Amino acid sequence: MKIARTPGASRAAISARSTAVNKRIWRRGEGPVSIWAVPNVITIVRILFVPALVWAMIADAGEGGPLRWLALGLFVVGIGSDAIDGHLARSRNLISDFGKILDPIADKALTGAALLVLSYLGELPWWVTGLILLREIGITIWRLVEVRRIVMPAGRGGKLKTVVQAIAISLAIAPFPVIFGEWMHWVNTVAMSLAFILTIWSGIDYLVQAYFPKKRAA
Repeated sequence: MKIARTPGASRAAISARSTAVNKRIWRRGEGPVSIWAVPNVITIVRILFVPALVWAMIADAGEGGPLRWLALGLFVVGIGSDAIDGHLARSRNLISDFGKILDPIADKALTGAALLVLSYLGELPWWVTGLILLREIGITIWRLVEVRRIVMPAGRGGKLKTVVQAIAISLAIAPFPVIFGEWMHWVNTVAMSLAFILTIWSGIDYLVQAYFPKKRAA
């Protein structure tokens, strides 16, 4: 038994295939964005940095050699490229749902991996790593679940927290004590303490703003 195909159905199928092929990767404009858009590819590469970062730090074993510098380079480039893919996505209108989900995952994967290895090497207390990761993962999951129900407010300390975290972790990875002396451990402690405080405070502030938003002026 043959099933008749209507011209409308054929045109719809052709249109769907054409849309899939013509999804934007780099081109500015309107319309659907490919999951392989340049900002998303940069984000994927950042995630691929994670196993290399972990390997370099563990292989160095706290000696402060070339592999530790490699780990520092991977972390700095990975964290720094977050601003690049974000700028490209906004400036070229290449923002996609896939990118919105993947971008925070890449950030948390890089910072989380670095913190976990620092604790594994005995250079950072496990409770510090645990509380930071609890905040980061918890807020990320909560945002993904609640984003369709309420408008998520921007955390007032979120950007500052991210910058201080990046600086503190970079200092902790860098083998500066080998070059400049033991006093660098105090610098690392101060930087990580500030990052820890801002991480916890910004998480609490984020939840407070979400559940107790300020009333708009009439």
